[in-house]
Amino acid sequence: MTDPATPFPVSDLSASHPSASHPSASHQDDVEIITFGCRLNAYESEVMRALGDSVGLGGTVIVNTCAVTLEAERQARQAIRKARREHPEALIVVTGCAAQINPQAFAAMPEVDRVLGNVEKLASETYAGTPFGVGREARVQVNDIMAARETAGHLITGFEGRSRAFVQVQQGCDHRCTFCIIPFGRGPSRSVPVGAVVEQVRTLVAGGTREVVLSGVDITSYGGDLPGQPRLGQLARRLLAHVPELPRLRLSSLDPAGIDEDVWRLIAEEPRLMPHLHLSLQAGDDLILTRMKRRHRRADVIDLCRRARALRPDLVFGADLIAGFPTETETMFSQTLALVEECRLTWLHVFPYSPRPGTPAARMPQCPVEDRRERAARLRTAGAAAAARFLESRVGTEAEVLVERADQGHTEQFAEIRLDQAAPVGALVRAAITATDGTRLHGILMQEAA
Repeated sequence: MTDPATPFPVSDLSASHPSASHPSASHQDDVEIITFGCRLNAYESEVMRALGDSVGLGGTVIVNTCAVTLEAERQARQAIRKARREHPEALIVVTGCAAQINPQAFAAMPEVDRVLGNVEKLASETYAGTPFGVGREARVQVNDIMAARETAGHLITGFEGRSRAFVQVQQGCDHRCTFCIIPFGRGPSRSVPVGAVVEQVRTLVAGGTREVVLSGVDITSYGGDLPGQPRLGQLARRLLAHVPELPRLRLSSLDPAGIDEDVWRLIAEEPRLMPHLHLSLQAGDDLILTRMKRRHRRADVIDLCRRARALRPDLVFGADLIAGFPTETETMFSQTLALVEECRLTWLHVFPYSPRPGTPAARMPQCPVEDRRERAARLRTAGAAAAARFLESRVGTEAEVLVERADQGHTEQFAEIRLDQAAPVGALVRAAITATDGTRLHGILMQEAA
């Protein structure tokens, strides 16, 4: 499954749980991009912005869709109609996973001028020549994603003033979890060569980026298609060696079944790898995990968390969890709920199960919608309590903070913190943690970190 996603526009590109908010309006001479879904989409939106700006596509609105749930598609259609009302003369282009999977549905919308597939949206030749699009009749440029065999390392200079950046290292997925439609939107797993990743990160750091998040659809599958088959841990190790000026590195969502030994070495030995891992768990009951066609079991997750904490005691975990998967009983759900306590999971992404037409899970006996919602609410309550306990445990300690908005930022464990005074955006500072309000920390600025 891809990095944590939400069926709302992404504006705050946080490392493991992007917040949902409406995108800010762009200048009329700029390319305006409305992004839904995962961090990979956020990264690709910046690539499209750079490609569009390079050929002067001012006045264009690009809607980068998500296909994780039907609600995500509904939100995208709503945004397209709103964009047309607000920009009656603009060229409206729709792309992303929902457009890749069902291009004709978006082409049929009168508001849409052009539909691009996930490969085409990142190809420079798509943006070359004029006109990019004319009139209200949609042009569909969506090829077979399953035929894709390569993914390019696109050079971007930054994320519009953000001190954290996401770097795509992998694309697509070769697994077939029964609930997930994303492989049909992203295609087979393919990796960006190590040298291209290093060049991208070097460029970002030179532009002021202090923290990089390695992102993809299934980053633990990194390298299987490359010469020599380097793994994710080898990529991260070489990246840190070749870009010594990068202060902080994070890994996005990890499949518990795919963590390689070099990643374990980095957890134990590399202080620039932040002590925060986000795990694609989905459930805590073995029968449900089997029906999901996941490659790990409950005991594997418990062992993983114990091993990681033994190597690095300050490490915290985030997790994706689905509530109300088809056939899930209350007893099965209780296993997932208990896993939050047993593994001391801190940052939870909870999703009530949403049937996706075309997936095996959609044909299984469904849990009542009210049960899905109620179980999701209980998981979120457990997650909020776990996060509050962790934040309370940090009071009286010190932290290194990446300043992202004047007096706000995130600690090494990705806890949000508010400082008593403003600091330069992008600075790494030391803070004494004095309090918590249950959702974030409060601290006193001490000095800029070395």
